Amino acid sequence: MLIGIPKEIKKDENRVALPPNGVRELVRHGHTVYVEVGAGSGSGFADEEYQQAGAVMLHSAEEVWARAQMVVKVKEPQASEYPHLRPDLILFTYLHLAADHDLTQAMLSSGVIGVAYETVVDAHGRLPLLEPMSEVAGRMAAQVAAHYLEKRQGGRGVLMGGVPGVAPAQAVVLGGGTVGTNAAKIMLGMGANVTILDVNLERLRTLEDILSGRLTTLYSNAGNIARVVQTADVVIGGVLIVGARAPKLITRDMLATMPQASVIVDVAVDQGGCVETTRPTTHSDPTYVVDGVLHYGVANMPGAVPRTSSLALSNATLRYVLKIANVGLVDALLADPGFTTGLNTAHGELTCQGVAEAFDMDYVPPRLVLEQKLRV
Repeated sequence: MLIGIPKEIKKDENRVALPPNGVRELVRHGHTVYVEVGAGSGSGFADEEYQQAGAVMLHSAEEVWARAQMVVKVKEPQASEYPHLRPDLILFTYLHLAADHDLTQAMLSSGVIGVAYETVVDAHGRLPLLEPMSEVAGRMAAQVAAHYLEKRQGGRGVLMGGVPGVAPAQAVVLGGGTVGTNAAKIMLGMGANVTILDVNLERLRTLEDILSGRLTTLYSNAGNIARVVQTADVVIGGVLIVGARAPKLITRDMLATMPQASVIVDVAVDQGGCVETTRPTTHSDPTYVVDGVLHYGVANMPGAVPRTSSLALSNATLRYVLKIANVGLVDALLADPGFTTGLNTAHGELTCQGVAEAFDMDYVPPRLVLEQKLRV
């Protein structure tokens, strides 16, 4: 198969879809990999490393998109990349369509075959291609929160772990999944008081067993959320509904009850955010204030640590890329029901139910499209 790796162009995005070692594996299996010159530079991977791995280096993104049968990326296509989308192209990347109507329409209009990392499920019901970036984002969320709690950064001037005789920060984590668990782990390690909320009681029991420190678990409902945010120095939003928009758990009215200069880090921003006042920001301009509460809404948090993130992402995605390249898209997806759920669009059909519900669009089961439209 002909596989393309263009340079990421989303603002402040320095990750690359595959590092040189990933390219070497694809080449070893007989595939041709086109890499745009400079694609790995933001993550510290030189063009020479890609050449040594067997990549064909191309000087323009246009060439990479045009030659490839499958383009492997990190982030969703930007508006300037929409013209590259076409019916005979497989696009394998994070898509987060439920938060982006324009992108969804572009994918459907172009007929491109879009496979989304974030909706692939493994045999245990986990999200193996979302998990590594959720781990990074969760751990980063704790660092970011500690930083923006500093007075000079606009926060309350609270030290996350406090000191003897002075109380530590009160941290609230919405969601006990990968993001929330990793955020809580780091903040507990800093010495904060952490309250984590989730609707899954078994998950709360597990978290109580595996996390040590000043931890409180609460069942997630509107009343409990409204109560705990009133004393929160920091709130981490880590809620995820696979393929769908994130629910708005913190309303605008709740902001007025929060301490002045408290901090919200909404990691769910890629799926629309779980705070009503969340909007996407960038690493260059990461924060804004609403009703006295500082909001951090960077939509590609792991892009701040691109070398770690690129390696972690490739560790998870490479075997799936190889499956498609080795046996073809249809056979690769039909052989694995969890992989089939990764198909979001194909030949103008929307095959992700969560996205269809978000925009009130028609939904076609992915297996039906694979068997009737893509099987040749």
